[in-house]
Amino acid sequence: MPVQPEATQQHPPHPDESVGPLERGFSVLRALAAAPGGRLRPSELTKATGLARSTVDRVAATLAELGYLRTEGDGRDLVLAPAAARPGNAYLRGCGLPRLLTPLAEELSAQLDESVSIAVPDRESVRFIVQIKRRRALSVTFRVGDALPAERCAPGAIFAGAWGEAEFAAWRARLEADPGYEGFPALPTHRPEKESVASFTRRIAAAKSGCAEDDQLIEKGLIALAVPVFDGARNAVCALSVVSHTSRQTVRSLREAMLPALLAAAQAMSERLAAAETPPELDDPGSGSDDDADSAAAAAQAGDPTAAAKEQFGPEYLQSLARGISVLSVLGEGGPRGLTLSEAAAATGLPRATARRSLLTSVRQGYVETDGHRFRILPRVLELGYARLGRLTIGELAQPHLEQVVRTVHESASMAVLDGEDIRYVARAAAGRIMSVDIMIGTRFPAFATSMGRVLLADLAPAERELFLEATRISALTRHTVTDRAELLRIVEGVAEGGYALVDQELEEGLRSMAVPVRDPSGAAVAAVNVSMHAARTSAAEARASVLPVLRAAAAAISADLALLSGPTSGG
Repeated sequence: MPVQPEATQQHPPHPDESVGPLERGFSVLRALAAAPGGRLRPSELTKATGLARSTVDRVAATLAELGYLRTEGDGRDLVLAPAAARPGNAYLRGCGLPRLLTPLAEELSAQLDESVSIAVPDRESVRFIVQIKRRRALSVTFRVGDALPAERCAPGAIFAGAWGEAEFAAWRARLEADPGYEGFPALPTHRPEKESVASFTRRIAAAKSGCAEDDQLIEKGLIALAVPVFDGARNAVCALSVVSHTSRQTVRSLREAMLPALLAAAQAMSERLAAAETPPELDDPGSGSDDDADSAAAAAQAGDPTAAAKEQFGPEYLQSLARGISVLSVLGEGGPRGLTLSEAAAATGLPRATARRSLLTSVRQGYVETDGHRFRILPRVLELGYARLGRLTIGELAQPHLEQVVRTVHESASMAVLDGEDIRYVARAAAGRIMSVDIMIGTRFPAFATSMGRVLLADLAPAERELFLEATRISALTRHTVTDRAELLRIVEGVAEGGYALVDQELEEGLRSMAVPVRDPSGAAVAAVNVSMHAARTSAAEARASVLPVLRAAAAAISADLALLSGPTSGG
């Protein structure tokens, strides 16, 4: 699996070959990703991008149709949606590093009891692709996709050791153009003084010994060590870091206590990368002939996935933007080597000429590189929303889906997680009724007597269910509450078989609730969503017929969003 650092662009595309709507789509996504909460009003987006309001409206409508953003606040706010993580996922999947190296990073973090990260070079910056955190009051808050200036972190000194004069010139230009680091929203606001050119140069020289230090460069109290990870050709393709705090370590003690384990883990990672490499396959020399191109174009045009949407939405739908996004997102399927033009066109069902212009536009924007034959997606694509979306809590991710449930069934909907013997509410959408269930985020109820609790208990192994119920304090909350442990165990087993729970007035008289699980990519139930109803309004049979399908659809949508934001860290 050859994982190469970014190559110098050999043949920069001519501006006339760029796809304007795709460029404007990138501009809108970047502005939303940089905005607090990933949301802006159309007027704010117009100001942030310099685009005309009518252009913003058309771009936003197309991105909304693609699922990359949604409207909130009666349509007044434009908000990044989880589908905007697809280009970032294409890079993470294509480079192969998270899938191969995350297990080793998790082992190192457990061994050292410190946070561990893996970062890759991104021009004159560094971008995180793996973050393993330890649960502490003082912990690292960076997310996968976040970028830091090369001069303000340990991995940057490692990568800068391979810079030439052009890279140093670009770095100096960035320092001059952005002295306040406005282009790095992940960088803490309160930080030490600006790193000087001379001090960074000294740290680059020191890093050539095989280890780089971060002595509170990012933030006061934060320290780190980083070492390079190599591919089979001895290219430093990423850096492995261990991060601590001055309340626990000094840079010297960190080096003395943890550098041997850090180096051993980096060596194991390098060996894993080398073992995964395969010799490049010879491309078919006839794959780019004009006859093949014409036939491929005709076939692709017939299968263009954007054609139906264009026909449905008319001139407001920017088909070239939708096509360009699809081409960018498919590049990860080619692995570290990327895809040829013919392969990208075939994978998207687009004509070669259309795919070519989209790819060259992405090259100009810094999201793709090419050697003139193959196109590879670059880590900079993570700035198009991946890092911003990664900051969403599971409750925030679920909120729009719960609101949709409320609009459909006209009853309150909630999400909860298991917390000890209780469930704890993490999201809530209330129905506008005079008589409704009054519950706040953070509210806790006994798991044994709630529909969401029983759904989460049903996901435990049979032995764990028994232990949970044996250790739980069980008492009657209403005259309907089931308190017999053997009966509760039978009920939970039935929930596991049926995939949903219905609790009828066991928590409170007159309250009926139904819940289903929300699952992560591994299939584990990480949360549950429910609908609460007054027993006089909706019978159990009516709830199964009308509420359960809506609830299951919402849970499936939330699970799909979780999968988009989980990253490709497992699989073959």
